[in-house]
Amino acid sequence: MASLEHLPPVRGKLLLNEPLGPYTWFRVGGAADALFIPADADDLADFLKGLDPSVPVTVLGVGSNVIVRDGGVEGVVIRLVGRPWAQITTDGDTIKAGAGALDSMVAKASAKAGLAGLEFYAGIPGTVGGALTMNAGCYGSETKDILVSAWGLTRRGERVDYALADFGYTYRHSVVPENEIIWVEATYRGTPADPTEVQAKIDEITSRRELTQPIREKTGGSTFKNPPGHSSWKLVDEAGWRGKLFAVTGGGAMFSDLHSNFMINPGEATAADIEGLGEAVRADVKQKSGIQLDWEIKRIGRTG
Repeated sequence: MASLEHLPPVRGKLLLNEPLGPYTWFRVGGAADALFIPADADDLADFLKGLDPSVPVTVLGVGSNVIVRDGGVEGVVIRLVGRPWAQITTDGDTIKAGAGALDSMVAKASAKAGLAGLEFYAGIPGTVGGALTMNAGCYGSETKDILVSAWGLTRRGERVDYALADFGYTYRHSVVPENEIIWVEATYRGTPADPTEVQAKIDEITSRRELTQPIREKTGGSTFKNPPGHSSWKLVDEAGWRGKLFAVTGGGAMFSDLHSNFMINPGEATAADIEGLGEAVRADVKQKSGIQLDWEIKRIGRTG
């Protein structure tokens, strides 16, 4: 365990040995050595400036695309939640959104402002910070298609500004190392359009997602990236893993009957069950098809 003595004073919440399972969509995982929910960007900057550089820092959004391992997370976990982190404003053809804003709320704001191009964010179950980190996308569009710039804080609490080109985006990847920059705000650009038409497209995406994805289950979104020329769900399906329960230490996890690239916790799964299922499927698909599946879901923390 990292030394957490002499943590800097904060205006937000600072909780020691805080269980993280309730903060994730899978509802599994151990505790954070410390969980910090900053009051605002200044509170976060001051905390980072005063934090011992040897203490690991991990950023956790709404926990929609992450497995927190059963042994918990070393150091400080930072969650950017609450009104100060979720502000969304529009000005002409641009939208500014806090790192803690839900992607779906950014899409709704774009409809209200009559800006097209951001509708696909309605289909991403996460926050702006996570979308920036992994070039989140769906239905043929990605964050790189709408992002103008973003700013955040370094591990030392210093502000840094990034233009779109600085991210070096490729499929579900940025050249900015994870947790090196804690994103605070993003600026997007849309195309002026009829608000009714934008909202209709958002409604279509939302309806399609409800019909094809297990959004009311304890899930983590898309498990694997799509290999070039292939669909991960087809590879999982063809290997026979749809709806098949797999257990390591708990009640077991499975790939959804509705969408076989979505893992679900049917009730009593552990993080070991969920990650173990993913690794078993990766090995089986590789053996049967020769194709390597790469994780899209983040796995963080200690194994036990």
